[in-house]
Amino acid sequence: LVLAIAASTGWSLRQMDVKNAFLHGDLQEDIYMTPPSGLFFTSSSDVCKLKRSLYGLKQAPRAWFDKFRSTLISFSFVQSQYDSSLFLRKTDKGLVLLLVYVDDIVITGNDSALISQLQEHLQRSFHMKDLGPLQYFLGLEVHSTSAGIFLHQHKYIQELIALAGLQDGRSVDTPLEVNVKYRRDEGDFLSDPSLYRQLVGSLNYLTITRPDISFAVQQVSQFMQTPRHLHLAAVRRIIRYLLGTSSRGLFFSRNSPIHLVAYSDADWAGCSDTRRSITGWCMFLGNSLISWKSKKQDRVSKSSTESEYRAMSSGCSEIIWLRGLLGELGFPQLAPTPLHADNTSAIHIAANPVFHERTKHIEVDCHSIREAYDDHVISLPHITTDLQTADIFTKALSRHRHNFLVDKLMLFDPPASI
Repeated sequence: LVLAIAASTGWSLRQMDVKNAFLHGDLQEDIYMTPPSGLFFTSSSDVCKLKRSLYGLKQAPRAWFDKFRSTLISFSFVQSQYDSSLFLRKTDKGLVLLLVYVDDIVITGNDSALISQLQEHLQRSFHMKDLGPLQYFLGLEVHSTSAGIFLHQHKYIQELIALAGLQDGRSVDTPLEVNVKYRRDEGDFLSDPSLYRQLVGSLNYLTITRPDISFAVQQVSQFMQTPRHLHLAAVRRIIRYLLGTSSRGLFFSRNSPIHLVAYSDADWAGCSDTRRSITGWCMFLGNSLISWKSKKQDRVSKSSTESEYRAMSSGCSEIIWLRGLLGELGFPQLAPTPLHADNTSAIHIAANPVFHERTKHIEVDCHSIREAYDDHVISLPHITTDLQTADIFTKALSRHRHNFLVDKLMLFDPPASI
């Protein structure tokens, strides 16, 4: 979301790094440790009382974050109500945002003077390193151009391909085969499941910039406990798909409107083992994809309408959170957010509370979408299945359909200017 806003408004992105972050934390309790070898004490039972946190302490991460948080608050920054890793400060000249992940920091905004003052304040408070414009962050490669921001994980994908031993493999056009269902008890067990688990874990991290593999990764993640040869074959196919699309990434275009739009879909009884449905939704800020999900529902739905209704309710929760965050950042969504769905029955249930017989078995939390609809937080426009962008998060698709939706997700190869 922050990257999409920065691209749309033309804000610059800066990166900083904290040296030995966990050593800066102040301990809130008495902690003693056995002296390391090499120190001389009068008694072998002597212990050291720590004044500051050390790497390896359970308390170290929290102590560091508390110290960092108090430092920013003393500089008139406010911690976001919607995401604890986001800090912001509004001035007469504009807005400055700071995102932190452990010791990696991203700063953006339109008040350049305050950004410089913030960097100086952090340099005085901690041992910091100014890394300049944001280019590489937690395995994500960021390229800023006059047209927008391009975000990808090309280097990470190359390492994943090497881990799977598929450097010389042949690429495929889609992550999964169409109409192939993977079952929990089908095929022979893998003698050593460690490689399977390592590959699937890496693929999960890759979905940060590759929503086109989200459904496929959701499918293979179900078999982590007892993977079989067929499941490993599915993982290898996903990696062969990445082999031909390793440079693809998300593009956040310049001057994109800061207007939230959502799509929701479901695949009824999509799981062969449990007959549970698959929820899929995605959120756009203008034409920039900022949030998405592909997940098996918690319980069995009795109809396709019910499964679609559950997916809409899940998407509605994300919309409410994003609208709150956008309002906090100074970009309030004044009009209802459109949640596009292709099931007219589910739309009618959400908009009309009279369908008692068909909905009385559905949990109360799902009906929160009705309140959001009545309060004009969302609208529920119908969309044809052919144009349903969230379809890619619920099932395996043909090559033509898959490529069509990948383009709608703003997933591209690097711009020529990079």
